[in-house]
Amino acid sequence: MMESSSLQVDQFRECYQNWMIEQQQLLEELLRLHNQNPNDEKELGCIIQKLVKHFQEYTNRRAQFAVDEALSFFAPTWFTSIENAYLWFGGCRPSLLIQLVYSLCSAQLESQLSEYLQGVRRGNIGELSADQLSLVSELQSRTILEEERISENMARLQENIADYFPLARLANNSDDPDTDSHIGQVEQVLDSHSEDLASILVDSDKLRMNTLKELIGIFTPLQAVELLIAGKKIHLSMHQRGQERNHIPGMEEHLYNEEG
Repeated sequence: MMESSSLQVDQFRECYQNWMIEQQQLLEELLRLHNQNPNDEKELGCIIQKLVKHFQEYTNRRAQFAVDEALSFFAPTWFTSIENAYLWFGGCRPSLLIQLVYSLCSAQLESQLSEYLQGVRRGNIGELSADQLSLVSELQSRTILEEERISENMARLQENIADYFPLARLANNSDDPDTDSHIGQVEQVLDSHSEDLASILVDSDKLRMNTLKELIGIFTPLQAVELLIAGKKIHLSMHQRGQERNHIPGMEEHLYNEEG
């Protein structure tokens, strides 16, 4: 059983490393289109669909692994220390993506203010309409409520782990003739908690996926691409900084050049 568990962890570590390399490749595609064909909505739409599909396939793979190895996703050994420090149930907090929208909007509007006052329009994320901002605000409220629901489920699970302690004490009593029975009960409790953790991971990934899809639906293709570029740059940069701090050999040669 231990060998099987270790093998699954190694498999997902490899899956994550490959996914990060693919993230870099997708970022390069996004930057190329943004710089060369920012008005080609059809081509921008295709790369957006490709990225969403890529993320969906990754979360599906996580869900498959989590069935037997849910614990590993809550403190993944394939993440750097920096990544683990900001982890929210296996990934980033979905509402952070919405906060990124506001940050990008503010930064772009400020940098283009003089042009904007002269009537110049770029159609980027700094020019979100009142209707778009209203939809983003509504999405933020719903997302935060869902985050709170998932967090409450996790809190209940952590509180329920107290049920494990009396059984663990009995299972560790070698003088008790029912030790084997108690050990079996402990295993059942841990299996049940692992299933609950897997469910929390799946719910968290669904919220991350749905938040991303809804934002893309609110934005124009150009605005969506700008958000995706910013998100991937942050993710890849954090991963790179974490590798440097942890002295982890790996994919430094694949990580993006910020000149893009």
